[in-house]
Amino acid sequence: MCGIFCLLSPSAAPSEPDEQILEHLRRRGPDSNRVVTATGTDPGYRCVFSAHVLHMRGLLTPQPLQDGAGNVLLWNGEVFGGVAVDPEENDAAVLSRKLESCRGAAEVLAVLAAVRGPWALVYHQRAEDLLWFGRDFFGRRSLLWRSAAGTLTLTSVAAQASGSDGSDGTWEEVPAAGVFRVDLKEFGRTGSVSLELFPWDGADSPTAALESLPSACRVVRNPAGPVLPGPVCPLNVSLPVPSDGAEPEPEPRPSAQDLEEVLAGKRRLEEEELLLSVLSEAVRRRVQPVRTQPVCDGSASVALLFSGGIDSMVLAVLADRHVPPQQPIDLLNVAFRLQENRSTSGKKQENRSTSGKKQKENRSTSGKKQKETAGGGDPAAVQTFDAFGVPDRLTGRAGLEELRRLSPDRRWNFVEINVSQEELQTMRRERIRHLVHPLETVLDDSIGCAVWFAARGAGAVMEDGGARAFTSSARVVLTGIGADEQLAGYSRHRVRFKASGPEGLLQELRMELGRISSRNLGRDDRVIGDHGKEARFPYLDEDVVSYLNSLPVWVKADLVLPRGAGDKLLLRSAARRLGLGQSAALPKRAMQFGSRVAKMEDRREKASDRCGRLLTA
Repeated sequence: MCGIFCLLSPSAAPSEPDEQILEHLRRRGPDSNRVVTATGTDPGYRCVFSAHVLHMRGLLTPQPLQDGAGNVLLWNGEVFGGVAVDPEENDAAVLSRKLESCRGAAEVLAVLAAVRGPWALVYHQRAEDLLWFGRDFFGRRSLLWRSAAGTLTLTSVAAQASGSDGSDGTWEEVPAAGVFRVDLKEFGRTGSVSLELFPWDGADSPTAALESLPSACRVVRNPAGPVLPGPVCPLNVSLPVPSDGAEPEPEPRPSAQDLEEVLAGKRRLEEEELLLSVLSEAVRRRVQPVRTQPVCDGSASVALLFSGGIDSMVLAVLADRHVPPQQPIDLLNVAFRLQENRSTSGKKQENRSTSGKKQKENRSTSGKKQKETAGGGDPAAVQTFDAFGVPDRLTGRAGLEELRRLSPDRRWNFVEINVSQEELQTMRRERIRHLVHPLETVLDDSIGCAVWFAARGAGAVMEDGGARAFTSSARVVLTGIGADEQLAGYSRHRVRFKASGPEGLLQELRMELGRISSRNLGRDDRVIGDHGKEARFPYLDEDVVSYLNSLPVWVKADLVLPRGAGDKLLLRSAARRLGLGQSAALPKRAMQFGSRVAKMEDRREKASDRCGRLLTA
């Protein structure tokens, strides 16, 4: 992974990189950093390239990569397939050689379309005076742009300017709509940026729209030009045919206590097996090429954002198959301090006044629940308040016990990451607001903060002697993004199904993948990468998405069934096949609610509101 940066400006009025942006980029890539200034056959332009490398596989290869012809490549990505890369090779070096041999647009696009895995790149073809840039089909790596004062800036992460009047341009995410090209000769003559878009082909390509184009740019989509073939098969839009010829009416059913009972007659063994096969291979690709630590200190190389829910539990079981058995796996579980309920606090205070010295002796500092006896001899069920006993902490601990049962020889580091309101506000002001930018909603704030603290991995692990301070050093962080979007895991899917039936649900699922780059992935890449760690998304592996796209919607979900059963039905039944128990039946709970970061500071705001906390220095 890398933090990449490119600044295009006229040679007559060269611009220099923003030092604050470079500081953010250095945290993304602590192993190597370099700056290259390049010009072309036309003297009218100048490009400054900067790259900051996180070494993950093969030989450490500094970037920017400059070949013998003077072409420059900035590559922030991982090749998991499609292009042959030997174990000791660096994928950026392989791609640089392939791109050097390209002569026309079709050849450049063919190289990029072949890559399976996440990427964002900037490529300068010196002889042709062309600048290429873009993101992969799903937008799994961040790339931002800004055009102002006759310049174009591209970067993995930006910096939010305090008190800016907007004259320096607005940062936006580069749409994952295809690959863009700038004619640098024209730029040198006119001083304005004109973009040509080579889009991803196919009806199910991301709907990333060009509304986020910098205002100073003009974009042209050439309908007769080459395109990038999409890496996944189209969504199966088959609809179920009711036996009586009428549209099925979704009827609520009682919530099931036993998932096996709910799934009786719903199991699809072949589909379960195939899903686990492609998902297991997706996990293997993402955990096995990881560079081992230079010192064998027993630290993990792989971590998971872990709530104990079905998405993260399935990934943990599959990671256990492919991570060497002597290596631990870090389970990163974040909780934000709860505010004690006033009525509960009052009752506890009353009980304290009557229980006297005995209760003080029995008081636990571990935060676990306990029973205490009031002074009059009548039992009083008084529970000590656990300030970090949020829902995700409780399900995470339960999930840990399931994993220990399934794989008792593996060392599972369950990292309890506790965040106070004071620390949240400090780190948001100093770091997180810059990473979430240019997104600015309350939802972006909540998830961005939760993911940032979780990925940092600084907390404690519980051992026989009590809590031990612990910070995860794993450079790979697996996340469950993509499962809900493809398997109808969100409550809005159930609402749409009730209103419009299977056809409406299909439309919603198609929209989910089309907008995932602009809603989730760029933000999460920036936030996780700030710790010198790389986010990896097994549920968004091209083969996994293609397989799920090939299935009819009623195989993936049955929203007539209750929550915790019908949503993500296929994944739940596959989880039971893996031996998972209660976690396979847990209903969806969004990270911002499970960690209790949502509404921690303002309970009146809505997720879609503009978040003033992200805009305040």
